[in-house]
Amino acid sequence: MSSWLIIVILSILLVVCISMLLLLYWDIRRITSQLKGINENFGTNELIRTNTHSRGLLRFIENINQLIHLFKQDQQRKQRREEALKQEITNLSHDLRTPLTSIKGFSELMADPSLSDAEKKDFLAIIQKKIDHLTMMVDQFYELSQIESSDQKFSIQQVSLNQLVVDTMLLFYHDFEKNKLQIEIDETAVPPILANEKAVHRIISNIVQNALRYAESYFTIRLAEEEECVKLEAENDITVLDDKTELHRIFDRSYRMDSSRAGGQLGLGLHIVRQLVMKLGGQIDAKLEDNKFQLVVLFKKWS
Repeated sequence: MSSWLIIVILSILLVVCISMLLLLYWDIRRITSQLKGINENFGTNELIRTNTHSRGLLRFIENINQLIHLFKQDQQRKQRREEALKQEITNLSHDLRTPLTSIKGFSELMADPSLSDAEKKDFLAIIQKKIDHLTMMVDQFYELSQIESSDQKFSIQQVSLNQLVVDTMLLFYHDFEKNKLQIEIDETAVPPILANEKAVHRIISNIVQNALRYAESYFTIRLAEEEECVKLEAENDITVLDDKTELHRIFDRSYRMDSSRAGGQLGLGLHIVRQLVMKLGGQIDAKLEDNKFQLVVLFKKWS
């Protein structure tokens, strides 16, 4: 091969290499410019786009886009947590202000020398009731902090779910009578569960109290044995929750199905139920069909 042909080939190769390097250079500049824009306005849904044919650069861009996507997801979760925290603070402020305002008002009224002893006694009873309510609120938050603490360990033992359901339901007999609810307990015998008796009692109590707050005419608890677990299904009719899209929120902290019927409650009941069920290694789900609200809890079966 003649020397001039070799020079021509080398020149062509050099031009091709320089062209590829220039294209790569411009691709990197465009990518850098896009990254700068995304960094300055991260609220957009923009990702890195390129027409490059370099496989290495394409893999690099794919990894960058994955990081951008993950970071945006983290930002969205953070924003939702901040919004939820703001709502919780608003709810808590309202819940604290209401009884405190009553305590302050009735305390000032008791300073009136013209009040009779009977009136003072009535006002004192109201003040005591409001103080008890505030104490209950503080206790609930303390209980929640203990449950959510990663250091808390439950003592696990054999628990009779049948007996615990009956015993807990009896504690609310007068409340059921007052609310005129038709009660049904399925007495099907199920095997013992692997759980903590105090925690299960709290789970059942909170489910019952939720039904007392929102049930229209009836409340039913059914038990059933499944292959690896024991199922507790609680059902009541409800009218304040008519949108299935709200179901995923009922276990959220401080969420209330209907604030007008919350009766000063914090909305922590079902959130505590979920936390306790998870601590026990169980599962919980909510269903809504034709104004029938169901809570399904799965407990580990004692083996």
